[in-house]
Amino acid sequence: MQGTKKNTNNFLVQGSILAAASIFVRLIGLLYRIPMTRIIGNAGNGLYGYAFEIYNIALILSSYTLPIAVSKLVAARNSQKQYRNAYRIFLSAMCFAVVVGLVASLIIYFGADFFAMIVNDPLVAIPLKVLSPTIFVFAVMGVLRGFYQGKNTMIPTSVSQIVEQVVNAVVSIVAAYLLVKNFSASENVAAYGAAGGTFGTLIGALVGLLFLLFVFKIYKPLLNKQLRKDTSSYRESYSVTFKLLIITILPIILSQTVYQISGVLDGTLFGHIMASKKMSSFDQAVFKNSITSIYTQEVRRELMGIYSGKYRLLTNVPIAIASAIGAAIIPSIISARIKGMEAAIKDKVHAAIKFNMLIAIPSAVGMSVLASPILKLLFNDTDVLTANLLRIGSICIIFFALSTVTNAILQGINLLRIPVIHSAISLGIHVVLLFVLLQFTNLSTYALVIGNVTFALVVCILNWISVAKHLKYKQEIKKTFLIPTICAALMGVATYYTHYGLNALTGHNALATLVSLVVAVIVYFILLILMKGIEEQELEFIPKGKKIVRVLKKIHLL
Repeated sequence: MQGTKKNTNNFLVQGSILAAASIFVRLIGLLYRIPMTRIIGNAGNGLYGYAFEIYNIALILSSYTLPIAVSKLVAARNSQKQYRNAYRIFLSAMCFAVVVGLVASLIIYFGADFFAMIVNDPLVAIPLKVLSPTIFVFAVMGVLRGFYQGKNTMIPTSVSQIVEQVVNAVVSIVAAYLLVKNFSASENVAAYGAAGGTFGTLIGALVGLLFLLFVFKIYKPLLNKQLRKDTSSYRESYSVTFKLLIITILPIILSQTVYQISGVLDGTLFGHIMASKKMSSFDQAVFKNSITSIYTQEVRRELMGIYSGKYRLLTNVPIAIASAIGAAIIPSIISARIKGMEAAIKDKVHAAIKFNMLIAIPSAVGMSVLASPILKLLFNDTDVLTANLLRIGSICIIFFALSTVTNAILQGINLLRIPVIHSAISLGIHVVLLFVLLQFTNLSTYALVIGNVTFALVVCILNWISVAKHLKYKQEIKKTFLIPTICAALMGVATYYTHYGLNALTGHNALATLVSLVVAVIVYFILLILMKGIEEQELEFIPKGKKIVRVLKKIHLL
């Protein structure tokens, strides 16, 4: 039992390291998008968002799935001390990444005009061409990250993500500013501004790759020592490792592609359907100074910029925690599964789901309550439409967090096809629902938000059923969902009145918002302790948990 606790603790520590880095990276991404949005505007943001939706599909097909697949295969061999076989997986994956990453980059570069035509906006081709080489860089980087994660360390991945994003932020802002300034007289200025942002992504990825290669050079002597110590008699041929890699990658690619393709379909349906409709009263309020009453291409770009560059950007910040825990849990579950530790697998599943919900539920409530103040603070956006999108759609944080971590659990227990099937079913429902809402109602961007929430919800439900069935597992409800929801609701009330009072008293939204966020964290955590939503033993599992417990005992909360 002590070993199980230790394993769970290690998995949560590694997950927390990656989660902390992911949150930091998302925050940097959020902060640099503020000046960039002011430089390129909502129209530039819309083009930037369109380009990234297309790029992300190519990235998934070529490289995004490599860290998951490589970590899964390396962890399985590492747990049996088959270091040579694990290294062969790494070499095979690197060959795959170089070839497929290069091909995908060339396809996106030379096919940029065609892909721009699909989303009904020819200017998307400009930022997309700049972004295309990044696919090759990410393919190579993905193999290195997967190798380290399979070795059960998230530190190289975490640090490389931070380095990558810092460089990305600086270069994106500078490049966007210079390009907008130089092409200010061009009618395509928004596209050149978006291209500046995508250039930052490329340079950031290159620097992140150089860091990982530096780590590999330092790690190589230890790796050579492990290879010399490998006494296992079984040696996998390169043809076997390639076959294993393809078998592992394909279901993950299909699952992730279905996830990502929903964004492209959103943009495509929105672009084509709204082009033939009169502007709704919701959107007329946003474009009150515009003389047009129809959804021109410029109007559609701006609306997509609001949806992708503000709503999705903000809601993706807390979802990063689920992605990090998912990445950490796969090698941990595989190791426990190979050793036949069924109880340990269930412990890890329980810890992963509960940890995610303890963060996702208050994040959704807080973002809904402070939607307007946050948008005003970050983007100086006081439009009712943008705030309403965030208020209504923030619940997607809970559903995406749960669907992401349950996807990882199913992949960890080798049920790779199930997430693909669930994502495909959800995508079908999503497309039909979105088409109906866009075509037959005046919901406009609200329809995109409803579709986004519904997509995650359906995956969530189907994954939940499968985890319960195949692991014979039943998640504890009271402390995982009920108590965090009650605590988050009470936190929401306290947060709202704190902001309302401070804003009325001082007249400074920034001060009121920042203080309200601090109050939200403190109130939620205290309520969670008082209502016994988290136990002392569970607190000790997180990084610095024992110090937290000591402090809580001193102030008599434990």
